Amino acid sequence: MDSKSAFNATVCIIGIALFLIHTINILLKKNKRKDELCLLAFVVFNAFHFATYLVFTLIKMNYTSDNLIIAFYTVFYIMNNFELLLLMGYAMAYIPIKKKTSNILWAVSLGLYIVFVALDIANIFNHMFFYAENGVYTRAKTMIISQGYQFVTFATVFCLAIFNKKVKIAEKIAFSAYCAVPLVAIIIQNLLPGYAVAYLSIIIAIEILFLFVNVRKNMELANQAKRNKEAEVKIMISQIQPHFIYNTLASISTLIKIDPDKAEKGLDDFTDYLRANLSSLSKNGLVPFADELKHIKTYLSLEKMRFEDRLNVVYDIQTKDFMLPALSLQPLVENAAKHGILKKIEGGTITFKTYENNDAYVVTISDDGVGFDPNDVKGSNHYGLNNVKYRISSMCRGEVKVESELNKGTTVTVFFYK
Repeated sequence: MDSKSAFNATVCIIGIALFLIHTINILLKKNKRKDELCLLAFVVFNAFHFATYLVFTLIKMNYTSDNLIIAFYTVFYIMNNFELLLLMGYAMAYIPIKKKTSNILWAVSLGLYIVFVALDIANIFNHMFFYAENGVYTRAKTMIISQGYQFVTFATVFCLAIFNKKVKIAEKIAFSAYCAVPLVAIIIQNLLPGYAVAYLSIIIAIEILFLFVNVRKNMELANQAKRNKEAEVKIMISQIQPHFIYNTLASISTLIKIDPDKAEKGLDDFTDYLRANLSSLSKNGLVPFADELKHIKTYLSLEKMRFEDRLNVVYDIQTKDFMLPALSLQPLVENAAKHGILKKIEGGTITFKTYENNDAYVVTISDDGVGFDPNDVKGSNHYGLNNVKYRISSMCRGEVKVESELNKGTTVTVFFYK
């Protein structure tokens, strides 16, 4: 075995081993994300790709012919482009982009892939990219055209990562490295013909992508889940404070003699309220909006029982078909009641509205209470608001916007993006 064959075989064996390790790692993980399934397909195909090249390297040591060279390199270039098609799929699954944009990019990428596959097959007859003579692979002058799909894909993935504000710095670097390393390898390959430098660059690029994107993402999500759980506990505790329990039970006790039916309903509502808070501790993911709405109505019913005409509620529910973190809207409603409406002697009205647009499910919670300075939301009175912002952003990429004016009221708008 000459030095070139030994180098190429070693690179292939190392690559196959690493890709199989990554494959097992992803397969053993529970609750795989969509981007992880795309990464799995990408890694498995690369393992197969490297195995194919290893077999070719071993065969070529003992036998070669013009037909073998043409057949292998035709398959080789088609597989190269398919690898880039899978990379494109992974990038679009991982990087947050609009569905319409994703569909257009995927259609263009798939169309270009088909065109270049057709050109690779046509090369068998017209030798536009390469040919074989006496068992030796020889590039044609127009060889650079065969790399067109790769350049377009690298440029697209690079732009998607670099110009998307939601992609973190480490992720930008990783995707950029995957695009840059193979291009550098192509230059080195021309200086060292016969050595599989391109394959070595693929190993390096995938390791960067795997470590700085997938592994990092899993670590962040694990820490995020822990913080979300802690936040849920704090919210539950903050909602079941002694003064609220005392005041509610005192109101029910007073009603027992003067309005038993109303007292019975208040007790039922209070039981439902406590049960919903406690059950939220066992819910790690998202819950239907209908469940959150039921809890909000229960809370407001209890407050209405206590404050009667000082607290009025208007519901304008135009859509219910979406998911959200448990107890993510109830603290906003409580803020509107406690820190908005009930600080006014005459009270006021809370308007709870939901609707849908092309990009998101939108919830607005408005009150005509005392209002506050939106720039000062760090105090204990606004702990629930800051906590809700964090949970909605981290758990479902949502967004919370607050508009308030002293003595006029407050509107909180929550966007649950589709």
